[in-house]
Amino acid sequence: MTTAANRQVIADEEARFFLENGFLVLKEVVKGEELRRLRRAMDELTAYGSAAVREHPDFSYAPGHKTGQPVLRRIEYVIDKYEECKALLGHPFVLRSVEKMIGPDLIPTWDSMVLKLPGEGIIVPWHRDAGTANVGDTPIFNVDFYMDEADLDTCLWVYPGSHLWSEDEVLKITRQEGFSTEGAVPVLMQPGDVIFHNILLVHGSPSNTSDKLRRVIYYEFRAAHVERDKGPHIPEYIPLKQRVLSSCLEKRAAADYIAPEEPYRYHPPAPFVFEWTPGTVLETYRYPHDKYWRK
Repeated sequence: MTTAANRQVIADEEARFFLENGFLVLKEVVKGEELRRLRRAMDELTAYGSAAVREHPDFSYAPGHKTGQPVLRRIEYVIDKYEECKALLGHPFVLRSVEKMIGPDLIPTWDSMVLKLPGEGIIVPWHRDAGTANVGDTPIFNVDFYMDEADLDTCLWVYPGSHLWSEDEVLKITRQEGFSTEGAVPVLMQPGDVIFHNILLVHGSPSNTSDKLRRVIYYEFRAAHVERDKGPHIPEYIPLKQRVLSSCLEKRAAADYIAPEEPYRYHPPAPFVFEWTPGTVLETYRYPHDKYWRK
């Protein structure tokens, strides 16, 4: 676990740890006014989503283990919903670290907030985020920004190294009844901490019966050349997300609440050079996955 304060990029030994274990914890990545504004924005989104069952595809619910009533568990496309989430995508330490792992043709793909509400926080069974069909020569991983403390009541549990397991090894865990943590390790976090976790890492969390709230903003990154060759999106999705990233870099540079920092320079190589005019106003930052799946 390493503090990210005033650093440009993760160290070589951290990169090796991530490649070997499938996850990496970084402390104090988001701090100060940026963290306060993000938490306030997520407070608003949490209150809106939990006040009533929203009949909208971006809001996901599941039956609570106590009452059986719908409980909010996930909200999609948070970058489109809040300026603070746009600026967060441009975080230079995060982006330079992502580039170190997958190369300069990186693109952002998923952006979501996952929640464990107090009392009836929904169980997340042991799983991988995706299968191996779309994985190429670079890792695909989520950057998990913690808005709240995650202790033993609410934290993520992982099987270190399980991103390298065979399908049979994975099924031994995912087909178990209940949620046993035998052989797994807890990932304890504070607000502003970050986890990088490989989409093939076996992870999950039990239901939350405590009075604590735990929310995490997930940004997934993939290499454009892998997305082009293996999907799951069509190649036309790539420049759309490159434009989202470029706009968010400008949003971060203009944010007056972020301390001075060396910005990330996004220069993907050919054939992924794309058209971008500084100051371009995007009509949307929301590109629904189901509209861009390969047939």
